[in-house]
Amino acid sequence: MSFPARTTLAEIELGVTLQPKFGPDGLIPCITQDIATGQVLMFAFMNAESLAHTLKSRKATYWSRSRNKLWVKGEESGNVQWVKELYTDCDQDVVLIKVEQSGSANASCHNGYKSCFYRQLSDLDAAASGTGFTLTYTAERLFDPATVYKKK
Repeated sequence: MSFPARTTLAEIELGVTLQPKFGPDGLIPCITQDIATGQVLMFAFMNAESLAHTLKSRKATYWSRSRNKLWVKGEESGNVQWVKELYTDCDQDVVLIKVEQSGSANASCHNGYKSCFYRQLSDLDAAASGTGFTLTYTAERLFDPATVYKKK
């Protein structure tokens, strides 16, 4: 699958054709959100191949920069993200997918949490003054990664 070439600014920003803007590295940022709750589950990158695979399979598929390969979410953990909706921002350089998370743990994060965003900066004022950068956990771990991800 190849995506339409980017055309005019007016068509990109106000038109009705998906014209994703992949960066110089061939990647586009992707925000993943739970369709039922609106919770942001994770952030990752896609390339043209992973975006095409996502559309064809309806399984969220990303580009792993650390492994330099396609990464179908849930291929190891069983916690698959079924894509229900796909959005792009105004200049089509970010993708937002809304998913239904499945699997026994119903978790997105490789550290065992529902969302990759499981910690919050405790005190914005302290951080602004440079005196404190403490993170507070805002969620419970749903699974032990050591038992789910086996080193190959």
